[in-house]
Parts: sequence; C-alpha cells; structure tokens
Amino acid sequence: MAELPNSSPSRIQALTEKGHWGSDTLHSLLSHQVKNQPNALAVADQPNKESLVGAPSVRLSFKELDIASDALAAQLLEKGAGAESRLLVQLPNIVELVVCFYASSKIGAVISPLPVQYGAHEMRSLGATLCATHFIGCQFFRGQNLAEIAEKALPNIPIWSLGSELECLAAAIDTVSKERLRLHQDQLPDPANRVLTVCWTSGTTGTPKGVPRSANMWIATARATAEAGGYQPCERLLNPFPLVNMAAIGGFLFAAAELGCALILHHPLDPALFLQQMQEEQIHFTIAPPPLLNQLAAKPEMWRAFDFSALRAVGSGSAPLSPDMIKTFERDYGKPIINFYGSNEGLALFATPDTAPTPELRATHFPRFGVKGIEWPGRAAKMVRSKIIDPDTENELAEPGAIGELCFAGATVFDGYLGTANETVFTEDGYFRSGDLVQISGHPPHYYRIVGRCKDIINRGGMKISPTEIDTLIEAHPAIAEAAVCAYPDAELGERVCACVVTADGESPPSLQVLCDYLLDRGLAKFKLPERIHYLSALPRNPMGKVVRTALQASLAT
Repeated sequence: MAELPNSSPSRIQALTEKGHWGSDTLHSLLSHQVKNQPNALAVADQPNKESLVGAPSVRLSFKELDIASDALAAQLLEKGAGAESRLLVQLPNIVELVVCFYASSKIGAVISPLPVQYGAHEMRSLGATLCATHFIGCQFFRGQNLAEIAEKALPNIPIWSLGSELECLAAAIDTVSKERLRLHQDQLPDPANRVLTVCWTSGTTGTPKGVPRSANMWIATARATAEAGGYQPCERLLNPFPLVNMAAIGGFLFAAAELGCALILHHPLDPALFLQQMQEEQIHFTIAPPPLLNQLAAKPEMWRAFDFSALRAVGSGSAPLSPDMIKTFERDYGKPIINFYGSNEGLALFATPDTAPTPELRATHFPRFGVKGIEWPGRAAKMVRSKIIDPDTENELAEPGAIGELCFAGATVFDGYLGTANETVFTEDGYFRSGDLVQISGHPPHYYRIVGRCKDIINRGGMKISPTEIDTLIEAHPAIAEAAVCAYPDAELGERVCACVVTADGESPPSLQVLCDYLLDRGLAKFKLPERIHYLSALPRNPMGKVVRTALQASLAT
C-alpha cells in the first residue's frame, strides 16, 4: 500500500507552538456547533437534486448532520472500514457527500473524492495510486450509474451505493453502536495530524497526482479563505465548486464547520439556478468562475432581475480576472470581488480591496505573503512563507521585475504527493515548488503577478510569452466569450501563438487581423500577437474548470 506522507514531529511542534495548528478535526468542529447552535442550518441541497441523483433535496441542522454522520460512521465500522481504510468517493455536491466527509473524519479513514466527470479509466488509475480499499458512489447521476461503472473498474474492492449498501441519512444509532464509535475514536492517534483527504491535482499537464492533507492543513486554509472573504459566524455560504479540491473543501466545508455557517450546495454550474439560490437562500458570500462574473457585469439586467441585498462579496479565481468586471461589480452593484489563488498542495494567496485597492491591481496581482521585510495585515500572511526561484538553478530571486517559480511553505502546505518520489517537489529548504511562474511586481514591489505555468510558457524564437496575459486581453473583446492561447510548432521559431476563442452569443467571430489590431491598441508587444486563430464552441476544461492547454494544442493538429 502506497505510504501516506505525514507531517514530521518537528513540523507539527513548530506550527502548533505558533498557534497555526491545533487539535481540532472536522468532526470536533461539528461538535462545537452542535453544542452552540444545534438547530441552526448546517447544509442544504440545491433544489434540483432529484433530477441529478433521483433523491429529494435535504436540509440538515448541525445536530442532524452529527446524527447522520454518526450513523454512516457506524455503518462503515460494521462493514469493516476503519482507520486504515482509504475510501474512494464519487458523488456530486449533495448533502450525502458532506456526511461522508464527516463520517470519514469520525472513523479516521482517508476519504478521496473524485469528480463525477471521471469514468472507469480514472477510477482504475487513481484507485490503484490510492490503494483504495472501498468505493462509495450512487446508482444514478444524470442517467449514469456511477456504482455500476465502479464495479467494472474496481473489481477487487467493495462497491457501496447510497440507498443500497449504505444509508447516509439514517436515524440516530443505538447506544451500543455509539459506544463502539466512541471507543474507536479514542484509539486514533493524533487525529488532527492524520491524513484525512487525498485530493487529486487537475491533471492539466499530465496524470493527476494524489495530494494528502490533514485536518490541520485544511483548517489553516479555511482560516485564510475566511479572512479573505470576511466570513462571519452563522452566515450563509453558496458553494458552486465540486467538493473535491481546495476551493470547496478548504474554502467552504471546513470554513463553514469552524464558523458555524450554513453550507448551501450547488454543482454542476447552472447559472440561472445559481442566481436563484443566491436570492432565495439570502447568500452572504459565494465564489464564481470568471466567465459567469463577466457575463453578469456585461448584462446588468441579469443582475437586477434578482435581489442580492444580503450578498457581501463574491470570490473568483482560477484565471486572471477582468479589471472592468471588478469595477462594474463594485461601482454599479456595490459588491467587492475577492481574487483567490490557491492549489490542492496548499498555495493560499488572495487579493482583497484592502490588499489590492484598484481593480487593475486586484485582477492580476497577489500580495507577497511571508516575505521578509514585507508586512501584510491579518493572520493568513503570518501562516505562510513565499519566495520565487530560478526554475533551473533554484537560486532565489528578489529584485523588482524578476520572473521565477513561486515557492510556498507554511501551515497550509502539504507534505508531499502520494506514491511518488518527492525529491524535486520541494526546495532544499522545504518550500513547495508550485510550477507557476510569477513576477515581482507593483509599486512598491510587494506583489506577485501570475505569469503562467512553467510548462505553458510559449517560447517564440527565444522570447518567452505568458499565455495568461494574452488570455485576459482577448477575453475583454466584446465579441469574445472566453479565450485561451497556446503554442503551435514552427520550424523557424520553434513555437508561435495561436488564439483559441469562443464567440459571444449574437456576435460575429473576429478575424485574426481584427483581433491583432485590438491587442495592439491595448499595448501588447508585437512578438506576442497571435499568428493563428482557432474558433471553438467551448474551451476544453478539466473537472475543476481550468483550461487544458494540451487539449487545445491537440485540437490544432486535427
């Protein structure tokens, strides 16, 4: 069985002494809420759940969530799962998935959530990497039987279906089962520092890698997100991202548990339903992908069709934001935009109106948290350390304008990938190498500007070009809904730039010349201009919504 990387005693001691780590787990956070506000809403399904999984929508209080997760934990123990188990779980964003997270925490098992878009191939591959001992799924999701697919892909482990082998929303367990669960928990060593989850990298440049994380790592991430979003106790949070990665688990599941917030679920993204939930649930904070926010900014009639008076702020990320969108939301709608930059491995940067006051700055720049000599307010900046290095030599770069690989360390960061050698994952002094290129930027130079993935950089005759910079400029064109550039091979220069664009509804696609003239008007250097244009109905994205540039490059060859 692949060994799970665990935090060293010295790391645990250092972060505990600084107050960044503690003894809480996901289920102990729930216990606090059961004690303080047992009948308050803890989690709620989206209203169209029945059409997704064939089961009615459910709303649970903290007390009911505790009872349901106790019942599921007891069932898992009875079926032979326990502290050594690795549960591969494939469920959409439904209350039952939240119950699975809490039940796994209660028995000390590792839970590894899979995107519902993954099929038999990914199940086999990731199940083997995880050394999965059990699979939990559902019999129906949008016409697919996920459990049946798993039975064929994973023939050597038990496959448990909700509503069949497992009952996620069972009534309170009896005294004997309750005592058995308590005795089991008493025997778990250091539960806050045990690996709780194994999430998977997005796989934009290769096979997804397993990212083990403990409760302490997740709680640190949750606190950073809550600080950025200004979360207040007992607020209502709407989560439209799948509960399989950093944004949803750290930013919503753990944050809601610690602050006693109601977690309102949504996914797959349905813009009309999403906006309806924001209004009907009186949401205080949510996060949304840039294309949806751009659409709302461009169509004020969509925004004004709903009552968003309860909304304090909106988060976004995964791609550079449009300064015009931020400006519209703040000037016309009165809602600040928070720009998040994170990863499953533990990157945790964010730009708020306080740290990046102008829309232009906040769209593309993030504070240099944890750099000696640069002070930022708040707890998050003190939990982490960051620097940039030359990707080839690992020499640290510190001068303004320098471009290098972002490296990160601190309470939010994991200990290494599952089942792989980790020698090149961290620098010699323990910083995680993100694979992201950033530039030291701003006046004063206290910010990182995201340049792109090291592997995505286009090398045009020795001139390095950042795709994300051009993406943002192209997406501001009124006739374009979304865009991404990629390299295509060239015998003379090695690589040239191709613009892959999706035309906005009701608009005519711009020609290459029109697009280049537009980019020149906005000050883009001539050597960065696209020399080819490729029209698509949609950009290829992974289950986390990130553009897969390798798929774009492959589409150019067909």
